Amino acid sequence: MLTVGNRIPSFDLQAVVSTEQEKAFTRVTHQSDAGKWKVIFFWPKDFTFVCPTEIAAFGKLNRDFNERDAVVYGASTDSEFVHLAWRRSHPDLKELPFPMLADIKRELSMAFGILDGKEGVALRATFIVDPEGVIRFASVHDLNVGRNVDEVLRTLDALQTDELCPCNWQKGDAVLKAA
Repeated sequence: MLTVGNRIPSFDLQAVVSTEQEKAFTRVTHQSDAGKWKVIFFWPKDFTFVCPTEIAAFGKLNRDFNERDAVVYGASTDSEFVHLAWRRSHPDLKELPFPMLADIKRELSMAFGILDGKEGVALRATFIVDPEGVIRFASVHDLNVGRNVDEVLRTLDALQTDELCPCNWQKGDAVLKAA
């Protein structure tokens, strides 16, 4: 699995960005949104139970990520057509403000090292990538356990201070000073 200090792998994927047919699809690459922080999260499958709760939570905090000069990309091994059908049918996903990447060849999941060998789907993984393309945070959960999106935002805040941040640090709290 790629981890902190590794570079983001190259990718070029079809993505869903709207429920409107004529605006639904676009390409997203590792070079998209150059110079910005990236939060890339993976979920196992569309049309499941835990996944939409996480995706909707990222959607609700998307403005907060954008205020921190970060973009959010969500990805699974489903096709762009499955993503579009799910967005159109699930009320919490219709207005998602970030791209849903279609990793149907599983190349991105394999490059990150988070493809579940038994199920053949992406694990619940989250990566924060700095503007230079270096992974600064990596987290992987079991297929049955959803992640905490507030914690991802808190971690981004801490990383952006470029300071020593103690346990449970929150944006606006004092940072540690080395003696």
